[in-house]
Amino acid sequence: MRQAGAYSKLVSGGRSGPHALPLARIKKIMKNSSEEVKMISGEAPIVFSKACELFIEELTKRAWAMTLQGKRRTMQREDVASAVITTDLFDFLITLVSDSVPAQESLPVLEP
Repeated sequence: MRQAGAYSKLVSGGRSGPHALPLARIKKIMKNSSEEVKMISGEAPIVFSKACELFIEELTKRAWAMTLQGKRRTMQREDVASAVITTDLFDFLITLVSDSVPAQESLPVLEP
């Protein structure tokens, strides 16, 4: 079996294990995503872990901008929802957050 250590260092900027997100949980989610998914290499969950970290960072930055726009210092669910609604990149999450924010036609659409 191939060790993921070398690839892990590439993806994580030189550091290896422990990862910010649990690799076993990521692998379980990957396997449960489809009945067709049978085998997953050791490196695939590491790449997904890094992708999830980057996704969380980007969404947090955009939600924090909404928090500051509201002149607050505590990020709220509505800030995350506003970030999703105003960013085309996060359109796949709109149904998840659509009940969180009232219709706001005045929000600008931010490009990635």
